[in-house]
Amino acid sequence: MTANETLADLAEWVIGKPLAILGLVLIGLFTRWVLHRVIDRTVRRAEEGVIPGKASRLSLGHSGSGSKLKVGAQTNANANRRVQRARTMGSLLKSITTGVVMTIVVIMSIDKLGYNVAPLIASAGILGLALGFGAQSLVSDFLSGIFMIVEDQYGVGDEIDLGEAIGTVEAVSLRVTRLRDINGTVWYVRNGEIMRVGNMSQNWARTVLDISVGYAEDLVKVRRVLEDVAHDLWEDEDFHGKVIEEPSVWGVQDLGADGVSVRVALKTAPGLQWGVAREMRQRIKARFDFEGIEIPFPQRVVWHRGSDAGADEAAEEAARETTTS
Repeated sequence: MTANETLADLAEWVIGKPLAILGLVLIGLFTRWVLHRVIDRTVRRAEEGVIPGKASRLSLGHSGSGSKLKVGAQTNANANRRVQRARTMGSLLKSITTGVVMTIVVIMSIDKLGYNVAPLIASAGILGLALGFGAQSLVSDFLSGIFMIVEDQYGVGDEIDLGEAIGTVEAVSLRVTRLRDINGTVWYVRNGEIMRVGNMSQNWARTVLDISVGYAEDLVKVRRVLEDVAHDLWEDEDFHGKVIEEPSVWGVQDLGADGVSVRVALKTAPGLQWGVAREMRQRIKARFDFEGIEIPFPQRVVWHRGSDAGADEAAEEAARETTTS
């Protein structure tokens, strides 16, 4: 407008370039908002899933309110886990999209300022390659953490076995997993070092008890008593939602040196198998005492040889007479 080159350059730096950068920032924020909306919608669909419909049909197939309560409790646990996993994945995807969009906006803004971004992109690639070779363990930790979250191997609150550490998961990040064992010790395990995971809190669990009885006991009676005890626990109002299927007595598991082992199995809600096992042992002990069923224990007989040789001979003679008779 003024035909002044200096003033035109000044206007370009004061008005043109800031407006261009502002436009890039606004476009980046709008793109980020759209992507986050898409992710939120996907997460909501993943949270809803298809289990509620299945649960309603499954509940109609059971007779009695107790069965419906147990199926409903298991369904709620599965739904909560699905929601937690979907939200974790949503948070991870949002972080990734935000980082990618902001990186693109920064590079384009530098280009608008008149700088050559080609060396910057090349340098970033070389730096990324160098970091990839120099920090292979860190890259391995991040990749393992991503796959653990995607595959839902475990989550916060799960009881897991990582080999060296066994305990309750307190936090899961892309680099490390923090869990606390039964003694209260906090373990930090790098995700890249986890070779295998045993999850004791996923979907459902099982309490398996091997109950020993004496060889002289009637196994038919023992089985009936164990079935009664397990069924009473199943019908107990305090254990609705904890024991989620009718317990079963599998039968004789082992013929040991001290007695016969009979196996009892109860399907429980995840993480509650140990409490159910303790309650079952207590009830079985009380019922066995009432029924007069012997729980065997190792016994040892010790013979003491006296210092008097005559007494020893008399004892041996008495033992021979007893054996003969």
